[in-house]
Amino acid sequence: MERPLILVTNDDGVTAPGIRALIEMVKEFGDVYVVAPDSPQSGMGHAVTINSTIFCEEIEVDSEVKEYSCSGTPVDCVKLAVAHILPRKPDLCVSGINHGSNSSINVIYSGTMSAAVEAGIEGIPAIGFSLCDFSYNANFSAAEKYIKTIIGQVLENKLPKGVVLNVNIPKLEEDQLKGIRVCRQADAKWEEKFDKREDPRGRTYYWMCGEFVNFDKGDDTDEAALADGYVSVVPVRYDLTAHHFLGDLKNWSL
Repeated sequence: MERPLILVTNDDGVTAPGIRALIEMVKEFGDVYVVAPDSPQSGMGHAVTINSTIFCEEIEVDSEVKEYSCSGTPVDCVKLAVAHILPRKPDLCVSGINHGSNSSINVIYSGTMSAAVEAGIEGIPAIGFSLCDFSYNANFSAAEKYIKTIIGQVLENKLPKGVVLNVNIPKLEEDQLKGIRVCRQADAKWEEKFDKREDPRGRTYYWMCGEFVNFDKGDDTDEAALADGYVSVVPVRYDLTAHHFLGDLKNWSL
């Protein structure tokens, strides 16, 4: 039987420790192609490059896999991989492992998750992996067995068209992780503040800061799972329709 074809991408850049760890983890599952940004693209969301050219060149970091460094966004990487680089449509796309959390509201800002969502739009089963640790030297191996379990289950069971998995891993050692919890996205947001400053030439500029606020007290959320020491798994879809409001909206005098 033909081995599964797996596309690996991320938003931290093709040489980031997180993606290097993920590449090692997925090798046993199939033939691996890597198409990832040539520099960090965190917070790019579902951005695509339309006003400039995209460069993509083959590189050799790991001789066991085919790798490409792309000047575009994470979504560009997936689009380009599917359209021009891969020999056929992949059986799975994995994005990450992101340096930092993509739980709750972060999913809409995340380049990591947008790459996975783009794969979902193409009908490709996809998973975004994130570790709640921004450190360059974060311990990505602690959750290896859980990551492999999730990958194996997705390859075996597939996913509904347009549905991808958002997986977040708490910053814990292997013996502290309690397992996997399937949950929903927490109702939380960033409350931003902008520090107004002036540069040496007298020009005003702003530095965004703020804090993450969780309004959701439910015990079935990704934030609750992470706080309890579990790997959180949230099914995500790109259909943003507020289906529960369609009936009410139709009754308006529009």
